[in-house]
Amino acid sequence: MGVQAAYLPDGRRLHLNHGPIDLIIDAEGPGRDRALRAAHDRMVTILDELVPELPSLRTPVADHPKLNGHIALGMLAATAPFAPAFLTPMAAVAGAVADTVLAAMTAAGDLRRAYVNNGGDIAVHLSGTEIFTAAIAAGRADRVEIPAGSAVRGIATSGWRGRSQSLGIADAVTVLAKSAARADAAATMIANAVDLPGSPKVMRGKANDQRPDSDLGDRLVTVDVAALTPEEIAMALSRGRSFAETCLSRGLIAAAHLTLCGEATSVGALQEPIKEQLHA
Repeated sequence: MGVQAAYLPDGRRLHLNHGPIDLIIDAEGPGRDRALRAAHDRMVTILDELVPELPSLRTPVADHPKLNGHIALGMLAATAPFAPAFLTPMAAVAGAVADTVLAAMTAAGDLRRAYVNNGGDIAVHLSGTEIFTAAIAAGRADRVEIPAGSAVRGIATSGWRGRSQSLGIADAVTVLAKSAARADAAATMIANAVDLPGSPKVMRGKANDQRPDSDLGDRLVTVDVAALTPEEIAMALSRGRSFAETCLSRGLIAAAHLTLCGEATSVGALQEPIKEQLHA
């Protein structure tokens, strides 16, 4: 099947699907129509570009995988700062795809604002006085506002309850960073750090038993978490927060919001909740 394209019921947002890639796209500005066509045309090429490099993309970053394609190199650049800790370039795939499609859109049309939402990993374009507002993980701050003057151009969320596998127990970790690929990689690593190592309350299974093609191989991923005490929740969040603070101090992220069992903690400049929301 080729790329499937259709507008959502609101008549504005474009839905593009090709195999495992599922995008929601919107744009504002005189170049909107050209930009949306460019998004479709770039979508056509993505799987053909990525699939031949999958064996290398599933290689640990610390092993210096040899990559060639534009998207693959972006994935490697986004994940490399987290080595030698274990991760593969695949930790940034959703964000890198969003970045790539957005770049094609902005190159094709004059846009005031645009976004590409790849399953919750979002690449954002803003100019002038435009502002992007999005919902993030539930907790103390459930909205984030990004003005055009901010360096943030990517949002990503990871956790064991989501579509991605996780070594940790975070319900969700949402990260703001300079690109969607970097936010994707950082969210993965911070979510891994929210953990209770050795706890009998955390059920784990081999990643490739859950998904045969997992880039995590036979590493143990979280499959269930029993009820946790307030002390256990605080301990796990503290571990994740400590790692997030390290990422912040290294300039790898702008902010992170971590949630577990209804409790939350944040680092960086997350905005206070606001009333309006762009439905990304």
